[in-house]
Amino acid sequence: MRNPAGIRARRHASTFPITVRPTTTDATIARAIARHTAPVPEEIARGVTWGADEKVLLVLAAAGWLASRGRSASLQCAGNHALLVAVAATLLPHGLKILFNQTRPDRLTVVGHVHGISISGKRDDAFPSGHALHMGALASAAATLPGNARRAIQALAVGLSLTRVAILAHWASDVVAGFALGVVLERLLRVWTGYPARDTPRSKAQ
Repeated sequence: MRNPAGIRARRHASTFPITVRPTTTDATIARAIARHTAPVPEEIARGVTWGADEKVLLVLAAAGWLASRGRSASLQCAGNHALLVAVAATLLPHGLKILFNQTRPDRLTVVGHVHGISISGKRDDAFPSGHALHMGALASAAATLPGNARRAIQALAVGLSLTRVAILAHWASDVVAGFALGVVLERLLRVWTGYPARDTPRSKAQ
């Protein structure tokens, strides 16, 4: 006689991870990059993409948090928010990659490797893009800044996200999904941190 608990456990085990397949558009973009790229632009893109790496952003967020201590209420709030978002944006993709499996495009091309494409991360960790998730959170947080600063940071965030497609570390849809998740995450965490805070006249005088 079969054990019902064992059957349920096997069914649950077979449910995750969920396999995510690239779209037709994803495949078309990846093929075009693989055929038309070259070693020099790939090297540049791999260097630039470090600007969206979780380790770099965690260090910057921690430094910003320390620098904001003892400053105005709005700066301290911004420091708290930046650090919390950086930590959450680091943990969330790792959790999602446990739930989802998707083969990176750089594992599915021969032509791309001939033209300078290298190997990125773990084979089945394409979805979602953690780098893009960080950049989505950054772009969302920058929406509170004045016009020129806001546009510059948001353009930078989009550009850094696109490098993940350029080096075939992710499919285009992985980057779009990651960026959107970052925006949602940052907006949700505002409820907790109170960002953006506004200084009162008294705190400005101090």
